[in-house]
Order: sequence, then C-alpha cells, then structure tokens
Amino acid sequence: MQTVLVTGGAGYVGSHTCLALAEAGFRPVAFDDLSNGHREHVRWGPLEVGDIRDPARLDAVFAAHRPVAVAHFAARIEVGESVKDPGPFFDVNVGGTITLIEAARRAGVDKLVFSSTCATFGEPVRQPMDEHHPQAPLNPYGRSKLMIEQALADYARHVGFRSMVMRYFNAAGADLEGRIGEWHEPETHAIPLAIQVALGQRPAFTIFGDDYDTRDGTAERDYVHVLDLADAHVLALRRLIAGGASESYNFGAGAGTTVRELVDGVGRVAGAPLPVRVAPRRQGDAPALVGDSAKARAQLGWKPSRDLDTILSSAWRWHRALADRGL
Repeated sequence: MQTVLVTGGAGYVGSHTCLALAEAGFRPVAFDDLSNGHREHVRWGPLEVGDIRDPARLDAVFAAHRPVAVAHFAARIEVGESVKDPGPFFDVNVGGTITLIEAARRAGVDKLVFSSTCATFGEPVRQPMDEHHPQAPLNPYGRSKLMIEQALADYARHVGFRSMVMRYFNAAGADLEGRIGEWHEPETHAIPLAIQVALGQRPAFTIFGDDYDTRDGTAERDYVHVLDLADAHVLALRRLIAGGASESYNFGAGAGTTVRELVDGVGRVAGAPLPVRVAPRRQGDAPALVGDSAKARAQLGWKPSRDLDTILSSAWRWHRALADRGL
C-alpha cells in the first residue's frame, strides 16, 4: 500500500481527501499542527503533529513513513485576515511550502498535489474562468498561493519536481455519512454561516450587496462538493504517480449560485426561511466567480457528481450534529 503525506490532513478539504485516498487504496498520513484542524477528523491513517515550517520535524516524518507523494493543504486561508496582516500568510503559505518541498526533495519525493484557489485570478475578465484566465490576486492570500504556483513551475522546469496545482472555487458540503465536515473557528464561509442562522446560533444572515449585475442582484459563486474535490486530488495524484507532467486545473461545478439562492436553499433544508439583512458590498468582492473545469474533465476524467442540494443537505446534517454536541 502506497503512503501519501497529507499536510493539513486534519482540516476541511484535507480530511475529506484522506477519506478518498483510503477508499482508493492509499495510506494517508495526516501532518497537521491542529491550529485549525481537528484531531477527531483524522480517521483513515495516522496523525503526525507538526508545523510545515519545521524542517527537522518534516525530515523525521518523511523518514518514518516514506510517502510516494505529498498532498499539500496546510495553509492560512482567511482572506480578510490576510488583508489586515499579510505577514503570517507569506510565512506559512509561501515559506512553509518551500520548506515542505525541500524536505520532500531531501527524502527523494518528487511529486506534490497543491491545494490552490481561484483567488489567484482576482477580478474576472471573462466567465467561466479557465486555466488561461489572467492571474492578478486581489489580496495577500491569493498572492501567496500564486507565488507557490510560480515556484512549482520553476521546480518542475529546473529540478524535475512535479506537481498538480488544484485551483478550486467554493468547497462546500460534508461527508455523506456525517463522519467529518466543515468546522472552522471562527466561521467565515457562507453556507455554514447560513446554517448557523437556521440553527438559531446567529440572529440573521448578512448579504453584502444586492445591487450586483446578476439575476437577483446578489453575488454569484460556484459551489463544488468537498467530496468531488477530494476525488479530484486522488485522480491528480494517480496521474503524477503514473509519470504525468506538472499541470494546473480549475475545479468548479460550472454554474453559479447567487447568495439569495443559497440562503433560500438552506431555508429549504432547514424547514424555515432565514432572517436576512442587507449590508453594503465588501471591498474586493467580484459580482460573479464561476469556474471552467473542461481541462480536468478531459485530462483527469473528473466531473462533479454531487449537486447543490447534496451540498446543502450534507452540510445541514453535519452542522446540526455539531450543534447537538454543543460545538
């Protein structure tokens, strides 16, 4: 059985990818400092607690488990925080990733699947957004991810270190069996925030801007189920193991959902409409962000198989269970 080191493996997308890797016959080893991840989400392989900025700890883990590849999710991800204080994002997302790559190379590992983001694109100049869309990030978070994309291209070109760059749009939903799900503290993502309103944990859902040029005036986003993203990482890993060259891919459902549609959908699964308040637009928010995943379909054989209803119903079950536990 081949081992894959999954940095950030106790986090949201990382833990679901560990599940998908295990189901695909791999042995996932989660490497996480537990600053945002949850120990109880590491269920399909061992947990190694550590920081990707610690080369000695990484060397020890590579030596102990001898992975064939790395799936890299560990990162600072809060866009608003990156604007307030960019330093930690460049420290972890850039410096930490380079430290990880160098540790992998010392261990003789030359394959990495990189969790990137549509935030590397910035303001859309065309929709849907494909891999050739210009990249001009609007915030330090997106820039930190783009810097690593560029570094990975150089590593592939000059030293043969191959990677798959996975740019996804809005990861959402939860494991359909309710074992793991989205769990951020504090929470900043739209679907969990709406569900918290439905559960009575927040007084109302805030819509930032209702005057966009969209079908109902609210911003439009492309939601893709986290399990579909996890499947994509397994496909990309297999392509690397088979000798595939470095590539970049966009992952989205290919259709947008407006904020009002999202709120209405959460109300349907919760059984009651949500109280809503409208606030001014947030700086840097684009009217619409929709991904074009044609390249991933053609080269990886990937396509999203779980629709918005599945995203919302699985997320509702997960967050309601968290609330029942007092979390």
